[in-house]
Amino acid sequence: MALKMRLARGGAKKRPFYRIVVADSRAPRDGRFIEKLGTYNPMLPRDREDRVVFDEERVKYWLEKGVQPTDRVMRFLDAAGLVKRPARHNPKKAEPGQKAKEREQERRERAEAAQAEAEGGAEEAAAE
Repeated sequence: MALKMRLARGGAKKRPFYRIVVADSRAPRDGRFIEKLGTYNPMLPRDREDRVVFDEERVKYWLEKGVQPTDRVMRFLDAAGLVKRPARHNPKKAEPGQKAKEREQERRERAEAAQAEAEGGAEEAAAE
């Protein structure tokens, strides 16, 4: 059974509130969980201490058991100093797709052709 430490959403529409839980990875996001470890309230300002609250002892226990935290939960644990979150680096993320590259190449070719045509017209006018 693969376990995850993840967020389970609660709260009303447009007013999110999350529980930090340990759950089977196959269980629904807001469904069955094994243990509630804490809470996260994104509606509170970032500097409030009660924005993210969790039981450090239980988190350490579950991490020792091999539970994999999701990226968001890992951010909270990293901020608390429990886990070191590896830096992510994806240089290809901002790179345009193949179609966009083809369109850009066509634009460049058209611009070069128009510029060459304009220069050719200017040279003929100067020759006359």
